[in-house]
Amino acid sequence: MSIDVNNESGRTVDEEALLDIARYALARMRIHPLSELSVIVVDADTMERLHLQWMDLPGPTDVMSFPMDELRPPSRDEEEPPQGLLGDIVLCPDVAERQGAEAPTQHSMDEEMQLLTVHGVLHLLGYDHEEPAEKAEMFGLQAAIVDGWRAERGLEGPSPAPTTTS
Repeated sequence: MSIDVNNESGRTVDEEALLDIARYALARMRIHPLSELSVIVVDADTMERLHLQWMDLPGPTDVMSFPMDELRPPSRDEEEPPQGLLGDIVLCPDVAERQGAEAPTQHSMDEEMQLLTVHGVLHLLGYDHEEPAEKAEMFGLQAAIVDGWRAERGLEGPSPAPTTTS
């Protein structure tokens, strides 16, 4: 799996954890190991410009996803996963820090960024949360992936509760 993490935010973030959880999520979703993903970490001003440009919504958001090849997980275990460019996930640590602090189960900016990375991966794979059934499926899968990743790494406690606004 080719995953690039590019931190343009000026903030210190755990880039290795973002890379690791993205790789874990893609493997768990059975995405071809030669597929490519880019994770870009930006400041609040840059995120606000992207949010306005692409969603026509004011203010910075936590995560945005820009799919390329519209890859989807294989529907059957014996099916060969397609290879391609997944796209870009853009994260904003300023928003992540605030969301983590305001969450019912307060957690760190890095934990929120890990959750948002999985959220972005799922968006790239076609998952959405506009309708209640879609939201239940996506957020359930998101929690399962984050919890699995945390358990494999010996991290304590369950994943942070979903706080994403996008």
